[in-house]
Amino acid sequence: LGWEAAAVGRTVRYAIRGTGPERDTMVQALKMAGAAIAAWALAGWWLQAPLALMAPWTALALVDATVYRSLRSGLQQISVIVIGAVWASLAMALVGGSTLGAMIIALPVLALVGTYRRFGAQGVYGSTTALFVITYGAYSLTEVGHRLLETCIGAVIGISVNAFVFPPVHLRSVYDQLQRLPRDSAGLLRHMAEGLRDDWDSSEAEEWRDRARRLQPILRSLADARQWTNESLRLNPAWNLRRRGPQPPPESEDVRWHDIAEHLTVITRTLVRTTGEDSNLARPAPAFLDRYAVLAERTAEVCAAEADLFDQSDGEASARERQKRAAQDAWRYYDSLADAFGEETGPAAAVSGELLVETRQMLSVLAPHCGGEPQRKKKGNAGGTAPATATAAHPPS
Repeated sequence: LGWEAAAVGRTVRYAIRGTGPERDTMVQALKMAGAAIAAWALAGWWLQAPLALMAPWTALALVDATVYRSLRSGLQQISVIVIGAVWASLAMALVGGSTLGAMIIALPVLALVGTYRRFGAQGVYGSTTALFVITYGAYSLTEVGHRLLETCIGAVIGISVNAFVFPPVHLRSVYDQLQRLPRDSAGLLRHMAEGLRDDWDSSEAEEWRDRARRLQPILRSLADARQWTNESLRLNPAWNLRRRGPQPPPESEDVRWHDIAEHLTVITRTLVRTTGEDSNLARPAPAFLDRYAVLAERTAEVCAAEADLFDQSDGEASARERQKRAAQDAWRYYDSLADAFGEETGPAAAVSGELLVETRQMLSVLAPHCGGEPQRKKKGNAGGTAPATATAAHPPS
C-alpha cells in the first residue's frame, strides 16, 4: 500500500506540475464528467426524458482518447443500442412483459451479437441496454423511440465535448513517455544507490523490483501514444495544432528503452533473490555493494541527462553534451569496478558478476546514443567487463 500510495502521489504531482500524460488524463477525466452532467441536464432536467440515464451514460463512454475514436465508438454504440433496445422490446412483447422470460430470450442473443468484431469494445452495450429496457418495463414503440433519442443526445454531447473542448492531440505524447522512461529509471537507480549503502532488506529490494516493473506500463503507453499521434489528427477540428506538433522520435527509441527496462528488471530481481529467508543467492560483500551504489548513481545521471534531452524546453546541444559526459563518467567508473572484480571470491562472486554484466549491457544501450561506448583499455578480463568465469557460473537471466 505504501508503494502504491507513493506512485499515486508522483502521478498527482506530475499532473499538477506541468503538461504531460498525467495532465492529459486528468483533463479527459474531467471532460467525461462534464459531458455526462451536460447530457443529464439536457435529457433529464430540460426534456424530462423517461429514462434520462441513457444520455449521460452514453456521453461518459464516448469521451475517448481521440476525436476519431469518439466518432467511431459513437457509431458502434448507437448501432448496438438500437439492436439491444429493439430486441429487448420484442422479447418483452413475446412473453407478455415477464422480466425473467424476456431476459432468457434477449440476453443470450445479445451477448453473442456483442462479440461481433465490428462492434469492438462497444458490443457489451447491447446487453446492458436490454437490461435497462427489460427492468424498466417500457417496451412500446414510443418508449423504444425515447431510448434511442436519449442515446443520440448523449452521443452528440459526448462527441462534441471531446472534439471542441481541449480536443486531444497526442503530438507530444511520444516525447512525454520517452522522457518519463529515463526520468523514472534515474529515480529507481538513485533509490537503489541509497539503499545499497545501508542495511537494506527484502522489503526494500521488493520495492526496487516493483518500480522496475512499473516501467512496463510506460512502454505500453508509449506504443499507444505512437498510434494516437496519427489517429488524433483524423477528423480533429483543432487544425492549428496539426501544424505545430514536432515529429516524434523514431521507433528505435522504443526498442532501446524496452531493453534498458529489461536490464533494470533483471538487476532488481537478482538483488531480491539475495534477501529474505528463502534467498537462493549469496549477497555480495558490503565493499562491492558500496562501489556498485556509486555506479548506479552514475548510471542514473546518464538516464537523467537523457530525460533532459527529451525535454524540448532546454537546448538540444547542451543536453546532448551533458548526456555524453555522464555516459563517459559512468563507463570510467564501471571499468574501475570491473577491474576490482578479481577480489571477489566465493558464491557471492557470481551475483556480483551478474550485476556487472547486466549494468554493462544497460550502459551499452545508453552510451551509443551520445556518440558510442567510450574507448577502454583492454585489461586481463577482456576490456573491463566481468570475467567470463563469473558469467558462465551464473549467466544473466
